Amino acid sequence: MDIYPVILSGGAGTRLWPLSREAMPKQFLRLMSDRSLLQDTLLRVQGLDRVRAPIVVANQEHRFMVAEHLRTIDVTPHTLFLEPVARNTAPALAAAAWRIVSDDPDGLMLVLPSDHYIPDGAAFRRGVDDAVSAAAKGYLVTFGIAPRWPETGYGYIEKGDALDGCGSCHGVSHFLEKPNEENATRFVASGRYYWNSGMFLFGARKYLDELERLQPLMVKACCSAVDGAQRDMDFMRLSAEAFALSPSISVDYAVLEHTSDAAVLPVDYEWTDLGSWKALWDIGAKDPAGNVMRGDVQVDGVTDTYICAEHRLVTAIGVKDLVVVETPDAVLVAHRDEVQRVRQLVDEMKARKRREPLTHRRVYRPWGSYESVDEGGRFQVKHITVNPGCKLSSQMHHHRAEHWVVVSGTAKVTRGDEEVLLTENQSTYIPLGVCHRLENPGRIPLQLIEVQSGAYLGEDDIVRFEDIYNRV
Repeated sequence: MDIYPVILSGGAGTRLWPLSREAMPKQFLRLMSDRSLLQDTLLRVQGLDRVRAPIVVANQEHRFMVAEHLRTIDVTPHTLFLEPVARNTAPALAAAAWRIVSDDPDGLMLVLPSDHYIPDGAAFRRGVDDAVSAAAKGYLVTFGIAPRWPETGYGYIEKGDALDGCGSCHGVSHFLEKPNEENATRFVASGRYYWNSGMFLFGARKYLDELERLQPLMVKACCSAVDGAQRDMDFMRLSAEAFALSPSISVDYAVLEHTSDAAVLPVDYEWTDLGSWKALWDIGAKDPAGNVMRGDVQVDGVTDTYICAEHRLVTAIGVKDLVVVETPDAVLVAHRDEVQRVRQLVDEMKARKRREPLTHRRVYRPWGSYESVDEGGRFQVKHITVNPGCKLSSQMHHHRAEHWVVVSGTAKVTRGDEEVLLTENQSTYIPLGVCHRLENPGRIPLQLIEVQSGAYLGEDDIVRFEDIYNRV
């Protein structure tokens, strides 16, 4: 039976703010290697027996980042679904399952969140191979992680009896919510409980059958969303009208906690969902004082602390048990045992309509990126990077004029009826209301400084006339 990896890439990663933000959530960050967590997840499945190209389910706002992360590791997906609205994991998997059974009624789904850290890829693949026999017999297999400490931030699974002819899989006695510390300690001591990893293996047809029994409205909505999907470049946009009719519920609540065919495969490799800054301290390489430090950091008398410097020198003296995370536009300082409250802090900032929970100072676009360098009452300065061969949309602005200075590379500028090539140290002016376009015809990234001036400088002051990325 062929295995179809289904990669879920719709999360926001709020608890890793300020590095993780809505426009750049944690699955796109390089937290543990020179690749993103999404890339590591995609590469981890390579080498499995009878594995097919992955199905990726992503937020439509992240579509170009997902495509670029796949492209740079030479992975071509079976399908790249775009969710028009967030509906949790059960509907996302229903859409993927319906796509699989249309090609392969016997296909198995290997469900993987895109933001987990599993350094031992070979052990992971051995676990998947071990679970195949149970999935082939109709069990819905959850990968249960042998707990290393009494963690209160994970759900737990109590294993039941071993299943005959199903490798190391057991039946499931209970699914349990995140426990308090006393119960978590008891769970670990018993040896019968495992962390619920959120990774699964089951037949696509089996999943739809169970969902039809338990959540019939969801199956109808999600299958209709796939049948009505629209192709957009390399993406498949699920029908927004149909998908919005689905209930929003996790696969655990929708199916696994109610089916009689749930199974758990106990595995004993290093795993974390990187759900908090404490998790990054737990698995990080520590100095003799128990500190994990990334970037330009200098400390004196500091113990058991996590410090991440993204933009500048960070120093600390005489503190312990802290998390300090610095980015160009925000700094987080928290006690290491209180970092679960970061999500609450982010929600409060969103309620005040602050920008920092949503975007970094550097914002990524399908053509490259821009970074705000300075701004005032009627001006803003940006550093713009355009990737080789890429071009911005043909556009105009009602409220601002722009000055462009090329720092390196070659810029092809269309301004009204005029077209000009600019190289290093050359500049041009785009008057308010004039249709214009910027592109990079060269082989190296184009770097330029943009100075905007006008009464209103918001990103929504863009009228697009033509765009190769279909954003008009």
